[in-house]
Amino acid sequence: MFGTRITTVFQNRWKAVTWSLGILATAYCSIPEPEEAAQPAVKPLAAHHSPWDKDR
Repeated sequence: MFGTRITTVFQNRWKAVTWSLGILATAYCSIPEPEEAAQPAVKPLAAHHSPWDKDR
């Protein structure tokens, strides 16, 4: 589908190493940085209280 066939990649050791480095680089680049993952998508409302809360 994309690039070379998987059977021809592993016929040569260096082709296999190059292919695996490409896979590892793709995986490394797709992980978000810590400050991107730490921020919540939606902030909860501070004034909202549950109607089932006994402390109110």
